[in-house]
Amino acid sequence: MGKLFGTDGIRGRANLYPITCELALKTGQAVGLFAQKNGHGAIIIGKDTRESGDMLESALAAGIASVGMDVFLAGVIPTPGVAYLSTCIDGVGAGIVISASHNPYYDNGIKIFRQGGVKLSDIQEEEIESCILEETENIPRTIVGKISMISDGSKMYSEFLLGKFPFKKPDCHDGINRIKIIIDASNGAASSISHLVFNDQLFDVQFIHDRPDGININDNCGSQHTQGLKDRVLKEKADIGLAFDGDADRLIAIDGKGNEITGDRILAICAKFAKEKDQLKNNIVVSTTMSNVGLSKTLESLDIIHLKSDVGDRKVLEEMNRTGAVMGGEDSGHMLFLEDHTTGDGMLTALKLLEVMVDTGTGLFDLASIMVVYPQVLMNVKVDASRPDFTLIKPIAQTIKEIENKLMGKGRVLIRYSGTQPLLRVMVEGPDEDETQGFCEEICRVIKENI
Repeated sequence: MGKLFGTDGIRGRANLYPITCELALKTGQAVGLFAQKNGHGAIIIGKDTRESGDMLESALAAGIASVGMDVFLAGVIPTPGVAYLSTCIDGVGAGIVISASHNPYYDNGIKIFRQGGVKLSDIQEEEIESCILEETENIPRTIVGKISMISDGSKMYSEFLLGKFPFKKPDCHDGINRIKIIIDASNGAASSISHLVFNDQLFDVQFIHDRPDGININDNCGSQHTQGLKDRVLKEKADIGLAFDGDADRLIAIDGKGNEITGDRILAICAKFAKEKDQLKNNIVVSTTMSNVGLSKTLESLDIIHLKSDVGDRKVLEEMNRTGAVMGGEDSGHMLFLEDHTTGDGMLTALKLLEVMVDTGTGLFDLASIMVVYPQVLMNVKVDASRPDFTLIKPIAQTIKEIENKLMGKGRVLIRYSGTQPLLRVMVEGPDEDETQGFCEEICRVIKENI
């Protein structure tokens, strides 16, 4: 990775480098020149509900317009909504999303899609990053682009999603009961559009955390904090709870008994259904090295080829494109269904899951029982920006080796730096929950003492 881009765009504390107006303006210029070079004339910008979004949107738009490119502002819309709009609006050569996903409100970020709604390759990121970091005096300024609003972007995107699913509007005489859903919009980009997609003509639906105020995005709600949703599902005796993150590109579900159903089990459910419907192209599912070993065992039992990529939905997509897979994802809730969309989409995933429930007449608790989840503990350790190679620090390396020996091949240890936050992520998987917890805590203790 370069100096700016992490695993999912540029991200950091809003109004501090690199998430400043100055760098946003240069980023707008760089993306504008990138799209212009490829023969396009406009760029679309969307954002989540953070208070810093308007500021960064203005700077990005000014940068784009200054290199002679038009700008379409889609306003508050999920990340995958920008990806979709960039495929269907004439002349659009790139899409930019202003969001820090599941991070707190005081962070923000800049994600970029190239024409066709696909995230940038490493080479394209390097090209744009070089342009951002170099002086811009030589940029041609004889033409100025126009900046305009897209008033119906959310409507277009919601119709795109619902158009892919055979949900029948229930009739009071046909005996069909609507699925009862609780939606947690995380006070983010899903807050408004979720009312269009999960509408009361199709579902018996209630919404929580759908009143954003600029600082309550992801605040004890959404896909990272599901306790409130669990409580509401149990109280209302709902069939399912759906929790999105701040930019609605990931989904965590809650079954009717209050259990959290994360990405691995959602992937297993959808893969089984797709195979039974003869819709699992090339019989391949891609997940990451962080996936639970239970997913591998489930897919093996279904005679489905299971491939693993590095962490990050962009890496999953690369492996899917390389192998011809059409389904993949991460346990964090990023899911890719390439027959339906170009990028990970939390709302699309929710509709996929609801389709399985409707088609099979089976509740989520029973659907999720297809996969046995092996105890897995994930803990984060705060680190500074230096990010030393922990494998070369003797006490840490020795502790990891000792724990791997104790697991005796019945579990694993996986440690990596976060691509979006100053964290070292420690994951331990094993057959016993208490033992696994203890192993993870021991590794974290040694890391804190030595980094």
